[in-house]
Amino acid sequence: MTTADPTIPGTLFIAAGELEAAARSILTAAGCSPEEAARVARQLLDANLAGHDSHGIGLVPTYVRWLQDGLVHAGRHIDVVTDGGTFAVLEGNRGLGQTIAAEATAFGVERARRHGTCVVALRGTGHVGRVGAYAETAIEAGLVSIHLVNVSNSPIVAPFGAVERRFSTAPFAIGLPLPGRPLVLDFATSLVAAGKVQVASYGGKPLPPDSLIGADGRISGDPHLLYGDYAPTDVRSAANGTGAIRAFGEHKGSGLALMCELLGGALTGGAPAGPSPQEPGGITNGMLSVYLSPAHLGTQAEFERTARDYLDWVLSARPVDPDAPVLAPGDAEARTRAVRLAEGVPVPADTWATLRLTAERVGAPFGG
Repeated sequence: MTTADPTIPGTLFIAAGELEAAARSILTAAGCSPEEAARVARQLLDANLAGHDSHGIGLVPTYVRWLQDGLVHAGRHIDVVTDGGTFAVLEGNRGLGQTIAAEATAFGVERARRHGTCVVALRGTGHVGRVGAYAETAIEAGLVSIHLVNVSNSPIVAPFGAVERRFSTAPFAIGLPLPGRPLVLDFATSLVAAGKVQVASYGGKPLPPDSLIGADGRISGDPHLLYGDYAPTDVRSAANGTGAIRAFGEHKGSGLALMCELLGGALTGGAPAGPSPQEPGGITNGMLSVYLSPAHLGTQAEFERTARDYLDWVLSARPVDPDAPVLAPGDAEARTRAVRLAEGVPVPADTWATLRLTAERVGAPFGG
């Protein structure tokens, strides 16, 4: 069911199943196998349900453009470049990231469950989507995981104190398998994710007014700084803008972004965000992942008890607002998921129109 909310102008509320079906239909028509289309659509929807619309179904038109331009490929799988048992380098062959990163995660999880630890250096994959999804997979296997991600050839973030683009949004994620209270910390090292700028450009949630910086040093929340001029249903391209997203946390976020670029990009054998004549465009992610088994370390019972006791103590801190208790990583996402499954996913009308146009272009059925 598709409904409009007069209290949120320009926003539709789309039932989760309808949104997922639309993405799956478009991706299948664009050349993905039914299985791969379902996998990608499901992860994109999961991002929407968690409240991370920046990594949700609104990316489908961009994915289709990349598929049509040969910047990413359906049906690709990982190749093992180096295999040291507890460490490996994997090549993604510019496959769809939701497939490639899932395969890399399965590789790392299997090795860590066998040996106690595994370090996986993944390079050359298409956009991996919400990185927290891979931490969640590791948690289901009882593993701690740490993920540092970069985007090669995609500088859109200005370092602290600068106005020029040098970093990608360089996401970072950690997952902890605490019984009954798993924790997933997942964030971009930019002040806002690039997808949040895209959502705002389609009429969705506005950006904080200090999110972007222009070439003249002007601070702004206007998506045109990143994308330049665009019509309502145009697929956005950061290549058309002159501004940059700002790093979060001033020098701290900027430093973490640098480490994600060097470890997720350079150490994996890929490339950092700087311009490279070898990169044809689109998004190519690198991801350095570390998987750890508390059971193999011999600390599982103590880890779970001590960590849970400490977490409970942290969350018991007296809040500034009595109606807004202290939250753990993942709490807000869980609440948002429950609401959106019940009430539908908020989608800017321009995003829905762009999805419809994309469906028409690839000959996919489109309901709603």
